[in-house]
Amino acid sequence: MSPVDTTPAPRLVELSAADLRAHLDEALAVYVEAMNYPRGTELHRAPMWAEHATRPGWRAIAAFTTPHRDTGAPNGDAGASAHPGTSLVGIAYGYRGAPHQWWHQQVREGLRRSGADRRTAESILGDYFELTELHVSPRAQGHGTGAALLTALLAGRPEARVLLSTPEVPLEDNRAWRLYRRLGFTDVVRHFRFSGDSRPFAVLGRELPLHRPTAGPGATS
Repeated sequence: MSPVDTTPAPRLVELSAADLRAHLDEALAVYVEAMNYPRGTELHRAPMWAEHATRPGWRAIAAFTTPHRDTGAPNGDAGASAHPGTSLVGIAYGYRGAPHQWWHQQVREGLRRSGADRRTAESILGDYFELTELHVSPRAQGHGTGAALLTALLAGRPEARVLLSTPEVPLEDNRAWRLYRRLGFTDVVRHFRFSGDSRPFAVLGRELPLHRPTAGPGATS
């Protein structure tokens, strides 16, 4: 018989901007680990993540290894997450997209290059939530944590749609791609290279609301 995985599912907690700053080192460590980036990358990303938390419509959800409240739902009280023995193992955040933002401008250019007319670009970029970061530590993967983080992050959003970018991989064969496809994300721009990055990316999107998966860790209704 195969051994039964009895690892408790992470608990989701909504973070304030101050909470993110308090847990920034942990969150960036998960980011570097999940993306397999070289150590030191977090030093360059920290100021950007802190600035993102000041943008209109910003929201963040974190996954911690130890339950913090019996209700299990994201509750906005991330102070409890500092209990001894807890560990941040997942992070998701984003904010309302706007024309002056770099990512918005890059995606608009990608749409233009792909042949989309101005009306199509406006329909896509006119009212959206940018899923900026979604990362789960490899040691916490396989429990539905990514889906739960994404679903909690998008719950109740007022925007018409959500957009994100993710690196292209052969046959879309990794956890991120499988998650996005399972949750109904479709192609907006494919094989696009953002300024300053040689890797090809896909921009994906879907309309909101995003209905909750039938099961997920740490947050039950």
